[in-house]
Amino acid sequence: MTHRILILGGTSEARQLAGKLAARADLSVTLSLAGRTQSPVAQGVPVRSGGFGGADGLAAYLKGTGTDLLIDATHPYAAQISANAAQAAQMTGVPILALRRPGWNPVDGDRWTLVDTVGHAVLALGTAPRRAFLALGRQEVAAFEVAPQHHYLIRSVDPVEPKLAVPDAAYLLARGPFREADERALLLEHRIDVVVSKNSGGEATYGKIAAARALGIEVVMVRRPVLPGVPSAETVDELAALADHLLDPVAERGV
Repeated sequence: MTHRILILGGTSEARQLAGKLAARADLSVTLSLAGRTQSPVAQGVPVRSGGFGGADGLAAYLKGTGTDLLIDATHPYAAQISANAAQAAQMTGVPILALRRPGWNPVDGDRWTLVDTVGHAVLALGTAPRRAFLALGRQEVAAFEVAPQHHYLIRSVDPVEPKLAVPDAAYLLARGPFREADERALLLEHRIDVVVSKNSGGEATYGKIAAARALGIEVVMVRRPVLPGVPSAETVDELAALADHLLDPVAERGV
């Protein structure tokens, strides 16, 4: 019997999980991407791109495709997608698992200012001109237009279009992982005095946090949103094991 799995992706872990599960002959895996990135990394499994139309649309998709398991492996800040996934699973009775990457925690030497939203991050910069490195993704940086007194260094995978309506901004196109040594050189080159970041977790983008600590630079850290309470794991291997247990026939589990 072939089990159909839909993975809501957009993270490196989602890609790794899809590859791991797709290696099993009894699983048919589809990876769903929101379509915000213009040139996504090759996935190695069938990919569906674009939204579903909210929880109702996702529920219809799950029913129409006979999906046996829904896995939420989206970015920790994709709160609306996670909420839609939990609701669609409840509506259809399709089991759901989530891959929840652990967040970063401050250590000795870190100068973190914690805020709840990107809007609060703008306010945290203050009124005096500063040189801010925005490591947030291109969807969020427009919020900083209300504070045009600052110099902004903006890094994103895809171009920020339109550019920010501020007098002093520089743009970098790059895809992680980013090494600490390179991040330190970047902060020094651009004379950055504050880094604005989401608490994404993982190693791929931690370099800027470690570099800021080494240089004594403040980090304005946007807290994670509250996500639905569904069965979850922190690593790809742990989640694959959960999926195995959930999908194995009852007889094989000895029940």
